Amino acid sequence: MLPVFSTAAPTKSIKQGPIPIDPNTHGIGRWIPNLSFITINGIKGELSDFGNKKSLVIAFIGASCPVSKKFAPSLATLEKEYAAKDVAFLFIDPIATASASKNLQKMVHVHGFTSPVILDRTKEFALALGAKSTTEAFVLDSARTLLYRGPVNDQYGLGYQLAYPRRHHLKDALNSVLRSKPVEEKAFWSPGCELSLEEKKNPELEWTYHNRISRILKNNCVECHREGGVGPFPLEHYDEAKENAGMIRKVVSEGIMPPWFAADPKPGHLSLWANDRSLSSSDKRDLLAWIQNGKPEGNPADAPLPQERRSEWDIGKPDEIFSIPREVIVRATGVMPYVNLRLKTNFAKDRWIEAAEVRPTAPEAVHHVLVFIEDENGISQKGPGALAAYVPGNTYVKFPEGVAKKLPAGATLFFQLHYNPTGKATKDRTRIGLRYAKNIPKKVVRTIPVVNRRIKIPPNQGNHVETAYGKFPTGTVVRAFMPHMHLRGKSIKYELLTQNGERETLLDIPHFDFNWQLRYELRQPLRLPDDSRIQVTGVFDNSKDNPANPNPNVTVRWGDQSEDEMLIGYLECEYDFVNTTFQIGEKENHLFNRLDRNRDGFLTQNEFTKPQLFPFFDTNQDGHVTKEEGMEGMAKLKERKQKSYKSSSDWRGWLDRFF
Repeated sequence: MLPVFSTAAPTKSIKQGPIPIDPNTHGIGRWIPNLSFITINGIKGELSDFGNKKSLVIAFIGASCPVSKKFAPSLATLEKEYAAKDVAFLFIDPIATASASKNLQKMVHVHGFTSPVILDRTKEFALALGAKSTTEAFVLDSARTLLYRGPVNDQYGLGYQLAYPRRHHLKDALNSVLRSKPVEEKAFWSPGCELSLEEKKNPELEWTYHNRISRILKNNCVECHREGGVGPFPLEHYDEAKENAGMIRKVVSEGIMPPWFAADPKPGHLSLWANDRSLSSSDKRDLLAWIQNGKPEGNPADAPLPQERRSEWDIGKPDEIFSIPREVIVRATGVMPYVNLRLKTNFAKDRWIEAAEVRPTAPEAVHHVLVFIEDENGISQKGPGALAAYVPGNTYVKFPEGVAKKLPAGATLFFQLHYNPTGKATKDRTRIGLRYAKNIPKKVVRTIPVVNRRIKIPPNQGNHVETAYGKFPTGTVVRAFMPHMHLRGKSIKYELLTQNGERETLLDIPHFDFNWQLRYELRQPLRLPDDSRIQVTGVFDNSKDNPANPNPNVTVRWGDQSEDEMLIGYLECEYDFVNTTFQIGEKENHLFNRLDRNRDGFLTQNEFTKPQLFPFFDTNQDGHVTKEEGMEGMAKLKERKQKSYKSSSDWRGWLDRFF
């Protein structure tokens, strides 16, 4: 009998291209030591030799790697193109076989590399950069801070090749650096010949403020902790970090700072969030160890490049700036009720907003600002028309090219401002800066709330659960989530409920904090399945164990003030500009608001023009019709009537007659 041999099928697709990886755990923003080298021609050098260049590209190659060989012509082209732009290149081969030096000489001759070529026999470069394959390119600034790691482009990968690249990863990164703009997509796994490296610790390398800690603070803290920022003290210089080290140690070790409250991803999985603020485990470890070891300053020559702010606005220079209509006097002590103010825009035509930023003039006293849109008829758009928000750590929003939010002609901006007295009376006149899209967008953004206005939280209950449900039009793509509760909010979760009964957690915040109502932006926007629903579950702590609880002995209901409560799960959604579901949804929303005479967020039978049709809309038979139930009912009626009523004007007229 012949022996039987079993073989295992591949566990992954044979065809593999570049894959995004977490920049925080793969060295982005870190200082690279001043490595020395000897080229294959015997010339000595070190990385500091390139300190006068605008950028340095360290490109890993492999003279024996077939994928790497395919990228060699592209690298030679980029080397020539960017030499004229003051960018230097180094080529590193980490596979030191007996014939490697000879093969490298051939590669240089064939492709015409003019930059230093190094055979990394000791793996010093590969280990210092954390290289994973022979096709990775690393981009450093003149202070040797790592800004990008990933492929040259996506033309070649494992098991495939294209006639032309679809994406030019390295070129895009270099162009951003040369324009002094952040690299948008910073880290990718690069398909090539994988490296197997044994990590060695350098006993001579000491992490100091200048070579390590300054970069951690710059990447994670200085956005708020700077002169004029919303943080209570700056962390831009050594003395500021040293003198505040005790507080830094407390908030970092307890996970309070940087502010990020989404549950951790599964082990080995990339974070879902494009704006994930959490410290990587290595950053946290090194920061706390620096404090423990005496907070050494180090060599100022190892410091990162100084932060340049070309504008006071994070979105860049706005096309238009609006200030609230009057100064608000913020008292020195106690609490202040919400301040609501309106400002007419008086635009003759619709505007499309590609970026918005809210900036208080007294940020130390501002807890949060919400800005909504009201149209020229005064119809509230507080759900779909939410425009921008300000809370510490979440002060602006920028949409990708071709994506924008509508500001209707004649619209009014509605500002809701919440102030926290600081012990000193002050004045504030908050502004909002808007940048307009030059062209009509391909995608339209709406911020839609999933709301439960009938919450009822009993006294002295530490884990009271309330839920809210929302259904969305066909074609809805979710870009971000913005949960909102008040002082008794304990945790909140968004879940996707599909028609076949499946349940998927989209965002879980196990420890909600009223002081940090952040926007959680998905790395990859999510298209909601047709006929699915969103469930938002909030847990409230109305007990004496909640130190922020104003009064644990009262029943708490919906209300605007902090001592009241809310359960709102905002979703920032994207629709095709020509999507008719979106356009009809606007009209249905207006109609619902017109019928909701007492503005309590749902319709009762006496608010229907024809009360006999109320049971058709009240699908759960609870005596109330929510906006979602109203839209579902309208969609069903539209389907019945669409053969008879062709145009949108006929449809709107029929709806008016119906109600």
